[in-house]
Amino acid sequence: MIKHQGPISGIAAFQNRYVATAGYDNQVILWDAALHTPLARALHDHLANQVSFSPDGTLLVTSSSDYSARLWSLPDMRLKAVLPDHKDDVEMSVFHPQQELIATASRDHIVRVHDFTGTVHHRFEGHTADVISVEWLPDTDELLSSSDDGTIKRWSLATGEMTADIDLEGVETDTIAITRSGVVFAGNDDGAIIRIEDVEDGNSAHFPAHDAGIKRLVHHPATGNLVSLSYDRSMKIWDTSESLRLVDTTEFPAEIWARSCAFLDDHTLVFATFGSTYATYDTSTRSWDLTGVEGTRGVNAVTTLADGSIRTVGDAGTTQVDGVPATELGSLCNFLVGVGDRVLAGGQLGQIFDAATGEVLHRHRSPLNCAASFERDGVPHVVVGTYTGEGLVFAVPEDGTALDHVATLPLHSNAVKGVAVSDGTIFAVCADTAASWFDTATLRETGRVQEAHTRIANGCAPLPGGRFASVSRDLLLRLWTEDRAVALPTPHEHSIKCVAASSDGRLVATGSYAGTVAVYDTRAQAWTHISRPTAAGISSLHYAPESDRFLAGSYDGSVYPVRADREGRDE
Repeated sequence: MIKHQGPISGIAAFQNRYVATAGYDNQVILWDAALHTPLARALHDHLANQVSFSPDGTLLVTSSSDYSARLWSLPDMRLKAVLPDHKDDVEMSVFHPQQELIATASRDHIVRVHDFTGTVHHRFEGHTADVISVEWLPDTDELLSSSDDGTIKRWSLATGEMTADIDLEGVETDTIAITRSGVVFAGNDDGAIIRIEDVEDGNSAHFPAHDAGIKRLVHHPATGNLVSLSYDRSMKIWDTSESLRLVDTTEFPAEIWARSCAFLDDHTLVFATFGSTYATYDTSTRSWDLTGVEGTRGVNAVTTLADGSIRTVGDAGTTQVDGVPATELGSLCNFLVGVGDRVLAGGQLGQIFDAATGEVLHRHRSPLNCAASFERDGVPHVVVGTYTGEGLVFAVPEDGTALDHVATLPLHSNAVKGVAVSDGTIFAVCADTAASWFDTATLRETGRVQEAHTRIANGCAPLPGGRFASVSRDLLLRLWTEDRAVALPTPHEHSIKCVAASSDGRLVATGSYAGTVAVYDTRAQAWTHISRPTAAGISSLHYAPESDRFLAGSYDGSVYPVRADREGRDE
């Protein structure tokens, strides 16, 4: 049976007839909305990010990390055209309301307009960071885009130029929604909704809406309602008829991914999930329906235990030991970390779990992304990186009792993508490209580089002597000594997701979203191992000293052993 094998990142609906979903398993699936059954599917070469229906429901456009958007006929899902020319992930694609044109938003900083053959008619350049969202302005030949550069820009098909540039005070803005009358709503990483009455003059009003970043805004023209989805685990529904008035709020079930939703009809919303199919929410009864949503196999974190066994956790929130299910945590988890004799996990619900017992030890206001352990005054500690930029520091009693919250460190102002500890120093990298250093004894900041990477940083690893390695979407491996880095080109062709280092720091392994693992020998100053064990992405890397090998966790649910010889030969 057709179903998703990885998280659903994008969703769209057409007139209570079709639902389309895009997933991290590269699949795009068309569903019968009335029966909630699959009708057809298609594949991208990499993660599928978003989907959008044409105004008449005969076509579907999909956006992917394979650097393309693709046009499909419905309901057979036959490929009609590839929209090329992108140099990085395509995050969103939308049909023009009347003309045979499609606008795309790409992480290469460019907005493009294509026709239905894939021919590029316009390249709008002006953003200085990744373009995440694009929408057409009603009754015009103009469009708006939002970007990680903290601006909304307006573009004209007639002139081929930018006609307005709205500064949102530098705060990253992932999503915009436009009403029929042309009022623009934008959701930013501070959890605010910005209402822009007139794009020409840029006058705006800010509404504090969520406790964490807003990932998606969806406007329903028939009712005038606006839906906001946030990483604070809540959905809110707003009446936009007069300014912005809160109508409803609800917390997500653990299966819901706040990345995407769509109106199926006036009172039914369909949602992206971390599971095999989509979920629905009835606004009139305030009830969720997760029928058929099964956990997927994806592994997000891997570690080894004292006896050499391998523990994993992933999208389904199930820990496994040597491939055998062990503990149900009930939430997608992003990390596993050994702290003294205990193993902790955490992820989407903002909860820190005891991975062995499933006990919830702490709950934060936003998802948790990464963690690293260290000793302080002879007591095991852990620092946990959050989506809202904090580093949560806990003392971890080895007797299994509650965590002791010691401090909250201001690691970054945006999502912490990686944290590592070496010789008394905490190192953290951020989605906004920054890096920071903190002392484990005093828990005070000792250094910061705001533009440590040229693109989003995705992970870091400790090296001996207070040194660190980091990886980024810019395809470079950086080796840090204090606040200075040597930037090394890598063999990767797609964004590098994760990094790990051997205990002696000689070997540094990197894993990409395209499934490639490459190992760098710091002594030989050469890449001594390059392989692609899976077509799915490498989600995590862990060095296992017992076997002197790296373990690569994958979104396909497997763990792949990787061992590189220190003399430059693969074993």
